Amino acid sequence: MDTPHQFDLTGIEPTTEDLKLPPLKIGDMVIDPPILQAPMAGFTNYAFRQIVRGYGGAGLLATEMVNARGFHWLDEHEAEFPDRLWGVEDEARPLAVQIWDNQPEVMAKVGRRLVEEFKVSVVDINFGCPVKQVTEKAHSGSYLLRVPERMGQIISKLVEACAPTPVTAKIRLGCSMDSINANDIAQVVEQSGAAALTVHGRVAAQFFKGEADWERISEIKSHLKKIPLIGNGDLDSAEKVYRAFRNFDVDGVMIARACLGRPWLFAQAAAAIAGKPIPPEPTLVEQRDCMLKHYDLVVQRFGESKGTLLMRKFACCYAQGKSGARHFRKHVANVATPQEFYEVVEKHFPIETPAPA
Repeated sequence: MDTPHQFDLTGIEPTTEDLKLPPLKIGDMVIDPPILQAPMAGFTNYAFRQIVRGYGGAGLLATEMVNARGFHWLDEHEAEFPDRLWGVEDEARPLAVQIWDNQPEVMAKVGRRLVEEFKVSVVDINFGCPVKQVTEKAHSGSYLLRVPERMGQIISKLVEACAPTPVTAKIRLGCSMDSINANDIAQVVEQSGAAALTVHGRVAAQFFKGEADWERISEIKSHLKKIPLIGNGDLDSAEKVYRAFRNFDVDGVMIARACLGRPWLFAQAAAAIAGKPIPPEPTLVEQRDCMLKHYDLVVQRFGESKGTLLMRKFACCYAQGKSGARHFRKHVANVATPQEFYEVVEKHFPIETPAPA
């Protein structure tokens, strides 16, 4: 197995040079800064996106991925829209909605509805999800990397249905290490009319293990004639974002899991690539207050009971990497009411940096 290119930050001082990056254009839309928030199922809902917007730095935000067939069924039966579209109609723009399925006609109908009724800025297609429920059961997500012609059909139908709203695609390098085909897939994506391509630098079989291969992401650029390439994978610091732009042939980057407990990461990354001082991490008290604001937004939408249950995983993200995080996670994983949540946060959320040994 090839060894993926690692991020070596030795000698890099990202605050000393404005990279003077050319504008990232998706269709006629300029994404500034060229830093995108990844769509993540179960996490990037309206509440999270509002927290990110509060800090700034993300040029394009995205919803959780939406099951196109499920959306279509709800629409036909005049049921409520999926929770994953919570807030989309009234939210600030630009905003991307990511959808997935393997049926071109269904995808096209849903895409058109998103454009006409929800006025979304971008319709993104998920060709990268490695989860078995999506791949093996639904033959969608990264499974479709095995069937480039079907990918082309889906993209073409969506481009036609959504025009003039741009359609983009997100892929992985391939299904497995012995079937890496991202260079060929990139050409299919472009020739089918997509306005941009995002590549996660792992194969589907890796899920999120190992390290993203930015060399292979960068190689894809030479196989594209006009649409931008957006790199994704392991961007967990402003320094790594800076290095991705400086050392690899990408037009934009997408930040994923690292931002879940650090929504201020986008602002830090935007400062780095502009040659400005990187804002410091918020204090632990400020981070706790950010989490509580996030909790309030979730409860407003889903009610106290469901909102508290949903917030457990977010609370764990906010504590990640801090002294005492395991202790906090143990307690917050069992909360069921607002009173219990606030008590656990008050008693166990780490708000003091331990003194040096």
